Amino acid sequence: MSSESTTQLATFAGGCFWCMEHPFDVLEGVLSTTVGYAGGSLDNPSYEAVCSGQTGHAEVVQVAFNPQLISYTALLQRFWLNIDPTTKNRQFCDSGSQYRTAIFYHSPAQEQEALASLTWMEHHKPFPEPIVTEIIPIGTFWPAEEYHQKYYQKNSLRYHSYRRASGREQRLQSLWNRLNLA
Repeated sequence: MSSESTTQLATFAGGCFWCMEHPFDVLEGVLSTTVGYAGGSLDNPSYEAVCSGQTGHAEVVQVAFNPQLISYTALLQRFWLNIDPTTKNRQFCDSGSQYRTAIFYHSPAQEQEALASLTWMEHHKPFPEPIVTEIIPIGTFWPAEEYHQKYYQKNSLRYHSYRRASGREQRLQSLWNRLNLA
């Protein structure tokens, strides 16, 4: 079988891309993750430009996966449980459009699965606030600078300190701890 048929891409914006890479890296069937930028107007944006909030990009994680080993639906589920889908242009301590939540689909099939997952979440969410996560076509993905790739491994102490201080863990637990995924 060709590599094209066994490798697909999924792209998710969930706030700080440092915190979105590890949850996907640990899944069987995920071949690689790359953090970067999507959804903006500037070609080849830098981290500083994206952080200015002027480029329209979101920080994203792009996941290369083998659909024979893990489904796109399973990746969507992992995405939802690692974000606060109730806040616009903000995730935890980070504020600005670059920290919005979005599912960037790569095909009509992914769009349909993403919309179905949104519908499921809207009917089963254990919180009263509306979901504001966007579902939009990918456009151009720009990989982030090398020092951002696998940040959680390269700078483990700083990453864990940031993750704790951001309030991410506490908010995720308060949002999702009552969700029955069975």
